[in-house]
Amino acid sequence: MSAHSVEDIKRDSARLRGTLLASLADPVTGALAEDDQTLIKYHGSYQQDDRDLREERRLQKLEPAYQFMIRTRTPGGVVTPKQWLQLDAIATTYAERGLRITTRQAFQFHGVIKRELKATMQAINAALIDTLAACGDVNRNVAVAANPQQSALHAQVWAQAAALSEHLLPNTRAYHEIWLDEERVAGSGSEDEPIYGAAYLPRKFKIGFAVPPYNDVDVFAQDLGFVAIVEDGELRGYDVTVGGGMGATHGDPETYPRLGDVIGFVTPQQLTAVADAVVTAQRDFGNRALRKRARLKYTIDDRGLDWFQAEVERRAGFALAPARPFAFVHNGDRFGWVGGEDGRWHLTLLIQAGRIRDRDGAAHLSGLREIARVLDAGAPGAEFRLTANQNLTLAGVPTALRERIDALVSEYGLDGYRRASPLRRDALACVALPTCGLAMAEAERYLPEFAGKLEALLEKHGLLDAPIHLRLSGCPNGCSRPYLGEIALVGKAPGRYNLMLGADRRGQRLNALYRENAAEPEILAALDPLLARYAAERGADEGFGDFLLRSGIVAAKPSIPLQLRNETSAGAIA
Repeated sequence: MSAHSVEDIKRDSARLRGTLLASLADPVTGALAEDDQTLIKYHGSYQQDDRDLREERRLQKLEPAYQFMIRTRTPGGVVTPKQWLQLDAIATTYAERGLRITTRQAFQFHGVIKRELKATMQAINAALIDTLAACGDVNRNVAVAANPQQSALHAQVWAQAAALSEHLLPNTRAYHEIWLDEERVAGSGSEDEPIYGAAYLPRKFKIGFAVPPYNDVDVFAQDLGFVAIVEDGELRGYDVTVGGGMGATHGDPETYPRLGDVIGFVTPQQLTAVADAVVTAQRDFGNRALRKRARLKYTIDDRGLDWFQAEVERRAGFALAPARPFAFVHNGDRFGWVGGEDGRWHLTLLIQAGRIRDRDGAAHLSGLREIARVLDAGAPGAEFRLTANQNLTLAGVPTALRERIDALVSEYGLDGYRRASPLRRDALACVALPTCGLAMAEAERYLPEFAGKLEALLEKHGLLDAPIHLRLSGCPNGCSRPYLGEIALVGKAPGRYNLMLGADRRGQRLNALYRENAAEPEILAALDPLLARYAAERGADEGFGDFLLRSGIVAAKPSIPLQLRNETSAGAIA
């Protein structure tokens, strides 16, 4: 690994340029220079290798099968049908395994090789989509409630989120020079970064906008969250949450998942100032000496929530108003057709683990290509919206096209949401093996198998229709937000996981460790009697996680902040 610290690499990079141009031009290796592997993250890409091939290539005395993941910056996951077709073409030309929807409402392309990296980036930008700041120690893709029925309200929230995403982009022109062949001008490499400074943020930073009663973005998992407060059908402003984060390290009590705290209410006009204040406070006070303790949640815990709120108010130039009450009903997606207030329709499709490709009996990539063509030709204003739960909403479909869209959904096997159990509909999984360098165990590839075995247990106990949230993660870093799953597996080693239990269905309570370093037989054996008890003893509409907590099977964990407990949520909180 590089002898330089990440902080040194950022500070000495000439505003994220480094030696990327030379690395990309080097024909000897499929990899980048070590420092450039850090810098390319800020451009929206990670260097990876196919871990399934590592040993074989080592024995052949070949370097690893280096490849790159590219992630888009698509605030709220919104693209037009035309853009969908362009992204589809990119995936089939340059990438492997089709398109993938992430839990931050972005697309990921996997398996891009170095000599095609620039062409892929240029094709993405030709679709009027970029990848700048999709990764790295900056604000990443802004998540937004996927598509509430209140179409005009949602458009207002999405527009504010998209504007904030633009506002928080780095000012460097490095991205445009390296990937889009923009000519360097005087001052290149020393651009002013009033928000990020010379070394950017101490760690990644995530923002989410939720619109009650749906918490589909898991707003309490965000570094900075905005909960829309709607009164008499009008957007009055947002409750502000700070300090959420899912990442942890096995066996290290200094790292942990954390739910965000609500610190007050702001009007729409105050939102940007508060966001700037939160981001710059984290820039200046976040831990740059120890990356595992560099997220905002640790800054807040180390210095105190009262101190942090006072610092935010000082930087913003005004005091936050008292938080206003809100209530969430669940943090999943609503599948099938939902009518909007504008007379158009929204169809949410189940995309297992977010992976869109053509497989036997399920030509999903081809089917969505045909749907995009229909919408592009006959539905001005229609959109594809990626959900933060890895699913896909076809938004703004006119009544006249519903029958045609339904026919295509059935023809191409995209109607799985009609047959899938609630467990499978709400399940999340990160990419994990074979490409993620952090993965300790399988997740995306294991999800169908494990979900099937868990469904068999549910059926045994008459619970197949119970809406239980399942989340799989190949490591403890939390991309699939596993610590908010009623049942979650967090990878520890090949075939072995920590079994986490007891979150709620609203994203307002963390789960707890129930079995450590367990293999599949142990996990299923542990769940079997718990599901039997749940079937026999649950209350009306009582979730599995809530039952485990009420019964004392798992201990209470921090939940939604005390000041916002209300009758709707109090029944689920110890």
